[in-house]
Amino acid sequence: MKYIWLIPLLPGIGAAVNGLVGIRYFSRKTAGTFACAMMMLALGLSIVAFWELLGRPADQRAFDVIGPDWFPAIPLQMHDGTIGSFRAPWGFRLDPLSGMMLLVVTGIGTLIHVYSTAYMVDEPRGGFARFFCYLNLFCFFMLMLVLGSNFPVMFVGWEGVGLCSYLLIGYWYEKKSASDAGKKAFITNRVGDWGFILGVFLIFYTFGTLDFREVQNAAALMPVETGHFGVLSAICLLLFVGATGKSAQIPLYVWLPDAMEGPTPVSALIHAATMVTAGVYMLGRNAVLLSHAPEVMTIVAVVGVLTALMAATIGLVQYDIKRVLAYSTVSQLGYMFTAIGVGAFSAGAFHLMTHAFFKALLFLGSGSVIHAMAGEQDMRRMGGLKKFMPVTFATMMIGTLAIAGIPPFAGFFSKDEILFRAFLQNKVIWSLAVVTALMTAFYMFRLMYMTFYGGYRGPAWETGGHGAAAHGGHHADAHGHGHAAADDSAGHGHGHGAWHGPHESPTAMTFPLMALAVGAVVAGFLGIPAAILPSGSAIEQFLEPSFTASAAAEAGQTAASPEAVAAATHAEPAGAEPAAQGAAAGHEAAEHHMSTAGELGLMGFSVLVAVAGILTARKFYVTNPEISQGLAHRYAGAHRILSNKYYVDELYDATAISGTFSAARGLWGVDRKVVDGAVNGTGWLTLFSAWLSGLSDTHIVDGAVNAVGWTAEESSYWFRRVQTGLVQNYALLMLFGVAAFVGLYLIVR
Repeated sequence: MKYIWLIPLLPGIGAAVNGLVGIRYFSRKTAGTFACAMMMLALGLSIVAFWELLGRPADQRAFDVIGPDWFPAIPLQMHDGTIGSFRAPWGFRLDPLSGMMLLVVTGIGTLIHVYSTAYMVDEPRGGFARFFCYLNLFCFFMLMLVLGSNFPVMFVGWEGVGLCSYLLIGYWYEKKSASDAGKKAFITNRVGDWGFILGVFLIFYTFGTLDFREVQNAAALMPVETGHFGVLSAICLLLFVGATGKSAQIPLYVWLPDAMEGPTPVSALIHAATMVTAGVYMLGRNAVLLSHAPEVMTIVAVVGVLTALMAATIGLVQYDIKRVLAYSTVSQLGYMFTAIGVGAFSAGAFHLMTHAFFKALLFLGSGSVIHAMAGEQDMRRMGGLKKFMPVTFATMMIGTLAIAGIPPFAGFFSKDEILFRAFLQNKVIWSLAVVTALMTAFYMFRLMYMTFYGGYRGPAWETGGHGAAAHGGHHADAHGHGHAAADDSAGHGHGHGAWHGPHESPTAMTFPLMALAVGAVVAGFLGIPAAILPSGSAIEQFLEPSFTASAAAEAGQTAASPEAVAAATHAEPAGAEPAAQGAAAGHEAAEHHMSTAGELGLMGFSVLVAVAGILTARKFYVTNPEISQGLAHRYAGAHRILSNKYYVDELYDATAISGTFSAARGLWGVDRKVVDGAVNGTGWLTLFSAWLSGLSDTHIVDGAVNAVGWTAEESSYWFRRVQTGLVQNYALLMLFGVAAFVGLYLIVR
């Protein structure tokens, strides 16, 4: 485990080599193979490190690799007036939470790299290497984020994945919508990062350290801020703002649907499986802080469940296959935040892991469909594809069953645990989460039915070189809308030239689909609840030490007192009233009772809800498709609102964006008229005074000097006339002078 620093370094090397050398010299095969090899090596090291971690006792599953400080210690004032030393060693920490994230990032990242070698094969050679450079660079920063042992190292990874998100979303930079989406993601994330970095500053001001373990131990010694909003609540709220931006929660979720402008492997890697879960991971890493701020946990739960519900309602009416999945991602992230808000940190992390499998599977499956349809993404122009794409259909069906919460697929176990914990803590939040689960099953099976079932509604294709269309090129969808034949060149990175109809994708694309499908089936068995398996959820027991202060204390470190640890780990979750020890014991007893009696009923109810959503979607889009058309016409206003995503983007355009542009124009006017006016006025005044000075110098100073010279010159003429050099002339002048003097004397006298 002492070599865990190599895990992020390997994809970093891949990014450097492809970026500096590959773009100019590598073939597509060389660039793709090298990038995949770096990810496979990182995956191998991650598996070895995780295996060694499992071999340790449960209370010793934490290992730090501390490197040198990466900037000099800075003296800063603390909250008590003392001077602390702000320092941040380049440290990595492997514990159950970061170990799970390692396997998710490297495992799914490797599969997506392999998938991309086929999906992006039609890109220019240099662009192909550039794409894999960006993918490797993203994995480097994401691994830095999850392995960092302190906030500054996490923040390096945090900002790095934001940069890579901008680069990958805007990969097709010549396409305006793609470049705009990249800028939108980058700017929106900066809003969240503002809150994150302020929270980090406040953590150092309060605790004098930025090490996760030391912060947990110090926070555990502080009282729970029940009924008031103290410094711990302020810290947690600022961190939540950061998580809101990165993990696309209300009101900063708007960047993620537009991020679908990037290539489909980007959507799978960044916006489904890894980057968007960084906010959930960061909050889980600070579970002890959150458990001492119940008011903030309530905010987290409310924002999470409202985000899940709102995104699900929008997903009901979308027709772009990737946008349906994008809003599904926002909704599932809302589930994870709901889990954090009700104190179910392990359940939130468990859903993060299962979601990574089935959502990456669904995104890659949608990429396979887009590849087969020559770039078409509108589900109204698909239909009947299961006979053309049996592997893609089967694997996507597994992912859809998982996200819908059908047992025994992975999503059932993780989502059910979140619903169960929400039911225990807040019935309103649970009710909204159940409604969201119903919508999830509906819109996901709507996607499957519109894409793979019914008659083919897509463009015609050439058969046998005779120019005959295998199917009509103009069809009406379930809502009666007509669509012209698709342009074969509509897609990027998966063009087909002369298109010969839908077809199954190559092995390099279907193999990752099958591997992820296996994960979507078996990953849930790690979290079988106690109501089914008496020994309880294995993954919750494995992850729990990462969310408590006691697990953060190691030899040579000051551990929190047992009382403080109990306060941190058994603090009342969000939405619950503070209780005394007797009430807490009663709460635990009630939870135990529910886990053995009521939880099975709640499981059955959640399955019924999912089945209801599936059957409704089948009736609307397979059995009687005219029903959906009638509902769209009957509730045209609501349908329009949902189709336009509640006009949130328009609201932002009318307020924040137009306000920013107006302010910028106003500042430009001030700069032009006041600042530049003052500078230009000063320059004009200087020129005018210089002109006056020139006139004065020319006509007064030079005139006086010239006048003196002229006078001397002219007078010298007359003086020269009397200077004859003859003695008799001088004697005559002297005689005239004496006569004049005597005459004047006599007159005056």
